Amino acid sequence: MRLRALLDTDALGLKLLGGEEELDRTVRGVMTTDLRDPSRYLSGGELVLTGLAWRHDAEDSEPFVRILVQQGVTALAAGEAELGDVPDDLVTACARHRLPLFAVHESVAFATITEHVVRQVSGERAGDLAAVVDRHRRMMTSGPAGGGPDVVLDLLGSDLDLRAWVLAPTGRLIAGSKAAGPALPAETCGRLAAEHLTATRTGRRAPHRVLLGGTTYSLFPIRSTGRSSQTARDVRESLLSDWLLAVEADAGDWAEERLDLLHGVTQLIAVERDRRDAARTVRRRLAQEVLELVQTGAAPAEIAARLRVAAPVLLPGLGAAPHWQVVVARVDWDGDEIEGGPVAQALLEEILVDPRAAGPEHSDRIAVAHTGDEAIALVPLPAVVAEHDGSETGILADALLESVRDPLTAGLDGDGHLTLGVSAAVHSAEGLRGALEEARHARRVAAARPGRVCAAGHQELASHVLLLPFVPDDVRRAFTARLLDPLRDYDRRHRAELIPTLEAFLDCDGSWTRCAGRLHLHVNTLRYRVGRIEQLTGRDLSRLEDKLDFFLALRMS
Repeated sequence: MRLRALLDTDALGLKLLGGEEELDRTVRGVMTTDLRDPSRYLSGGELVLTGLAWRHDAEDSEPFVRILVQQGVTALAAGEAELGDVPDDLVTACARHRLPLFAVHESVAFATITEHVVRQVSGERAGDLAAVVDRHRRMMTSGPAGGGPDVVLDLLGSDLDLRAWVLAPTGRLIAGSKAAGPALPAETCGRLAAEHLTATRTGRRAPHRVLLGGTTYSLFPIRSTGRSSQTARDVRESLLSDWLLAVEADAGDWAEERLDLLHGVTQLIAVERDRRDAARTVRRRLAQEVLELVQTGAAPAEIAARLRVAAPVLLPGLGAAPHWQVVVARVDWDGDEIEGGPVAQALLEEILVDPRAAGPEHSDRIAVAHTGDEAIALVPLPAVVAEHDGSETGILADALLESVRDPLTAGLDGDGHLTLGVSAAVHSAEGLRGALEEARHARRVAAARPGRVCAAGHQELASHVLLLPFVPDDVRRAFTARLLDPLRDYDRRHRAELIPTLEAFLDCDGSWTRCAGRLHLHVNTLRYRVGRIEQLTGRDLSRLEDKLDFFLALRMS
């Protein structure tokens, strides 16, 4: 039962003296004491009743309250029969330690409160125990094979009055009970997924409890029952592919029977996950066959025939032949030989789903194969989309990771890296081999960037960015130090802002007027700064070669 329920029961004669924000705490039992140190009799979760006989002076309150808090006591209720009003020093100590404090009217016996609490707590536990068997039976007979995870979540809502949601590791909402009301905001889903991945990486025991915006959520992992999951030697092999169950409740207050019930729920939803993965087999096989044909140099006519088979499966009802994009992903772990291909495959299937789409089936239009540590997605685009969007058609690398970067960074934190490369759209089998190489090269560009989660697109392969990531680190450091260190040292000593001036000057193509306007400087001041840059570096910013060197140095720094 909750403290709030005690306060709302007039017959108990309780008056709140402090801790109004803690009234949702759970009471698991009750204890009456006048010992100065009752710790050996406390197990946590109690409402402690005291007549204050332990208090001889104001200095006694602080250590008494500290002992209660250390033992996990839920609240303290002090009787007014002995001293009249509850002493201010006790009120202050409870406020300091965030321990809710009640005053018990002198007309109310402690036995009355004890009897009420014991009756309520025992009744709740008995109700839970009596219903567990029936709930298991109902969930097993009407489980997800007939209606997806929503069926199980609806039973959680109707039987246990629990609001619950199933989330992907990227934070995408897969399912929610009808009792859950409006869908969780995308930001909340992302933060819950990030907290879950972080807790799993650190080895914390589930369920993981998270407080967001004043609401407590308990997070339960939904682990696949498939063979690959059972044989995983390292949590990282399945970390980025497992779903999670988020429940709006503090599972730390639950009895073992209720926790067992929720773990059973996760197993039922895992069955749904495995069913969905089995349905993906056809699409994965199609992608694998196309990939093998492309990589072995098969004739374009043979590849085109296989694409004609794939198109109706991936885009049913499509009249015109689609354009295609290729996305390559790789998950690497520092210093460990962990098979990354299957993880990257499951993760890429999830990332390519529209983040606004809810439900488990929205990835049924994506074909992803894996080879070694690399996952390769064949993404169909209706030809009409490609024609109207021009060079920026289809998937864009930056947008692909926008909504999933934070959760995945949490899951990779410490030793993992996810890199993706995206090709341009191609309209025929002849262009598919080039698209694959383009996506692979873009992924290598992304791998050279800092950060746990990075992507690069085909647009970046037509500029200097194509070359910079492959310059040896010692050469990069020497080159940038030679050009930029004199300017940085000067800026540090004189606050002259030569580096920002250089960047703006190059960005304005050497135009004195435009650069001065952007920096809000007089042209003569700009000329003085540029002159100082040339003097410190021995370069001439009127020469194209020196401008290019500065440009590259800034990009590599």
